[in-house]
Amino acid sequence: MEAAVPDAADLPDVLLDLGVAHEDVNELVALRPRVTDDPGTLALLERCVGAVVRDMGTVGGSPRFPAPPDGADLLGRCFSVYVYVAALPYTRAYHRGLGVPEDVSRRTLADLGRHMAVHRRRYGSCGIHAVSWLGLHFHGELYQLGRLQYQRAALGGRSGEGIAAAGVPLKTGDPCLSLHIPDFRGPLSPEACDRSLLLAEEFFARHYPAERYEIAVCHSWLLDAQLRRYLRPDSNLVRFQERFRTAWENREPDDRVPVGFVFGDPDLPVETLPRRTSVERAVGDHLRAGGHWYGGHGWFPLSWSGTPAGGPLVDGA
Repeated sequence: MEAAVPDAADLPDVLLDLGVAHEDVNELVALRPRVTDDPGTLALLERCVGAVVRDMGTVGGSPRFPAPPDGADLLGRCFSVYVYVAALPYTRAYHRGLGVPEDVSRRTLADLGRHMAVHRRRYGSCGIHAVSWLGLHFHGELYQLGRLQYQRAALGGRSGEGIAAAGVPLKTGDPCLSLHIPDFRGPLSPEACDRSLLLAEEFFARHYPAERYEIAVCHSWLLDAQLRRYLRPDSNLVRFQERFRTAWENREPDDRVPVGFVFGDPDLPVETLPRRTSVERAVGDHLRAGGHWYGGHGWFPLSWSGTPAGGPLVDGA
């Protein structure tokens, strides 16, 4: 698989188009020769690009590719950036072949820069820690459409069983759209979500007409029903939860996830968590009171009306 990294003159523009912050560009350009001038590293790059673009567009989850040369130094932290930069021509060709609008393609792939911003917020350095996740974007499985991201997916076992038990004529393995809520995208307002769903209706009908999506699922700490104890009923987060019914429930807590998403670092001591916003107060106060967070797994039928008739996240709530 041919894997070419743009030269030092062109690489900055490519990185900026992918949403990479200006403060990271010079480091990535300076690091480029360690990738392109070393035969072993270049061969690894080619193998990784092949793993990302093989069977382009086939639904299968995040592509897995070999580990970077060394996870401890700058090359280890940033190697996946060069993988996705080298995969970019293949992804764009796939998007063009489907007629995906340029702005949708650009905003989808700019999630690379957002993940670098998340890494810098957490670790204070240039890099990406959610390495394989971005494979969904570059493999043609996930698209940014307004406020939300939509992953072409298949119903998992527990979700499929829960949805079938609710009387929906779907089963494990049937197509679904998995919703994701990226950070740094403004408020999660009902209006923004409604607009995103309308964009998704048009997008998938036009560009994937052979795929029928009847249901949306979401697996997120944002769907933990305990948040309702702390937030106003008319808050954006509670109103987002109200779109969903429960597919299944976690039995084991995972406090690191909400701490990581809300405060930027999952390892922050609970007693030091700030209380600047209602969500920060909810997450931190609950933990300080001895509680735990479990997340949630929700679903709603895709009526494409902009206001899905999903019912409450917790029955009777």
